[in-house]
Amino acid sequence: MGLRLKFNLTLFLATVLGLAVTGLLGHRMLQEDARDEVLRTARLMMESALAVRGYTVKEVRPLLAELQVNSDKFLAQTVPAYAAHRYISRVQERYPDFSYKEATLNPTNPANRASEWEADLVSFFRNSAESRNELIGERETSTGRMLYLAHPIRIANPSCLTCHGRPADAPRALRASYGDNNGFGWKLEEVVGAQLVTVPMALPFRQAREAFITFMAGQVAVFLALAILLNIMLHYIIIKRVRAVSAKADEVSLGSLNVEELHVGGKDEIASMGRSFNRMHRSLTNAMRMLDESAGKR
Repeated sequence: MGLRLKFNLTLFLATVLGLAVTGLLGHRMLQEDARDEVLRTARLMMESALAVRGYTVKEVRPLLAELQVNSDKFLAQTVPAYAAHRYISRVQERYPDFSYKEATLNPTNPANRASEWEADLVSFFRNSAESRNELIGERETSTGRMLYLAHPIRIANPSCLTCHGRPADAPRALRASYGDNNGFGWKLEEVVGAQLVTVPMALPFRQAREAFITFMAGQVAVFLALAILLNIMLHYIIIKRVRAVSAKADEVSLGSLNVEELHVGGKDEIASMGRSFNRMHRSLTNAMRMLDESAGKR
């Protein structure tokens, strides 16, 4: 096995190991970054919905309160959940895979009734010994993998019980619109639902895969260029010079003592070996000449 083959085999094994390590670390980092991006988007949606709810409670509801008292029609615009839902519905016109829902076990509006998996989230918040205020998870859907961010809907404000306590205490317009059987019987500090944001994971993860492929292609190109450069340096700095020494040594070993000395330049180890060979060659030539002279005298 030649020196070049040994060198390239070692370089190949080191390259494979390096690509495996960098690929594993790079893939993991890109996947984590993609998930973090999805989670940031989910948090932004959640904070936006909370901002709309707060705006509705503080500024919209007081303006509509008098109209609500004197009207037989319930004004849904006074409900924070309705305002948040309408806001997100505008976002969904451009991003239809994003969703927001205030999933409730016993909602006033049947459209907000929790599905089976949403009811499991509500049960988790109800039964959590640590009073968890956030839950993050992933689930497969017909449109791909989704990340969900959920917050518990806990009745912390006694004024909420005006519309959700006893039916007799609720506004007449509310009962006329939704009946006496939906959204009542809630209790203070009770978890009645989950505020839920769902964000698709397909696009960020596809971008992460494309970035990973580009990254690995760049790594392969760098290692390939490095291998070519190292082989060129190996040929001119080591192999070519070692072959010259080897060729001279073969000539001398076959009895050709009158060959020219090696042209040695530089101060590295191979140059030192060449100078040593020239000294050996001169010493051997002198020794053979002395032997020949001694034999001639006899």
